[in-house]
Amino acid sequence: MSNQLGAAYEARALQYLRRQRLTLVACNYRCRRGEIDLIMRDPDGVLVFVEVRARRKHDFGGALESVTTRKRQRLVAAAEHYLATQTAAWPACRFDVIAFDGPPDAAPQWVRNAFDGSG
Repeated sequence: MSNQLGAAYEARALQYLRRQRLTLVACNYRCRRGEIDLIMRDPDGVLVFVEVRARRKHDFGGALESVTTRKRQRLVAAAEHYLATQTAAWPACRFDVIAFDGPPDAAPQWVRNAFDGSG
């Protein structure tokens, strides 16, 4: 997926999550260990690390299946790095996935607690 297309899906995911009453903390957080597409806070104060995935074709599986063990490990490592840079106590956290399958106007599938911090 091109960077431009990826940014468009991330923007759609952000809009969707805002409608669900989550607030944006950071976007495209990068460190040596990985990248996190969106960091949000839910209405209960839980910090949510969000991976946005999109697949137009299912030749190699859907968008959810594209979040491999390696990708999960990199997300967890990036989240640990992010938390280590914060001065406040570590809040409750979770890892969510927003998946888009099919045509560009496909509705997002939001999977809360898609995986745990063990990757």
